[in-house]
Amino acid sequence: MTNIPADLPIEEPPAARIAHAVAALGEGEVVSRSVALLAGYNVGDEFLLYAGGTHAKGILDGAPPLYWPEVWGARALMYVWDDSAQIAVRAGLTNQAWRVREMSAKVTAARGLPFLEEITALATDDNARVRAQAARTLGEIADAGALPTLSALLKDKDIDVRRQAGSAIKAINGRTPAEDTAAPDAGTPDAE
Repeated sequence: MTNIPADLPIEEPPAARIAHAVAALGEGEVVSRSVALLAGYNVGDEFLLYAGGTHAKGILDGAPPLYWPEVWGARALMYVWDDSAQIAVRAGLTNQAWRVREMSAKVTAARGLPFLEEITALATDDNARVRAQAARTLGEIADAGALPTLSALLKDKDIDVRRQAGSAIKAINGRTPAEDTAAPDAGTPDAE
């Protein structure tokens, strides 16, 4: 059994745990360890507990870690940030584990990161949850140039992907001048 310090709040939600980690370790150290965790490195039991809470305790007690520490590293970056984390988040978008790709796309949306090419690629991911998150993220970071990708997702076999694509199209159209979202008419050179 893992010996957990009494002041480590593993039962609290992720945002509260990361706030405690920042208070204990400092913001820069928490970002650094989150990035290392996302990259697959061991950052110590204490930080794993901050990042993963009660689930991390299971890993420390012998459960297989699978991809969870990487997911927790990415998720921590939802609550603490420095631009130095961008490289790790970009790498997370191509991680072999779908949950890591999904969480890295969430961080991309939350932080407004300029990873349009990588997020567009996720729109064709094998996993529906990743495709749905790609649509949500495009709705946050993309302009009218993403509308063809999102329009294709309106025909996805998964209903959540279709819903997220529709919401993303509305979001983009809501902040884009009408002339940028309109289809080219037959009288313009762009129609060819």
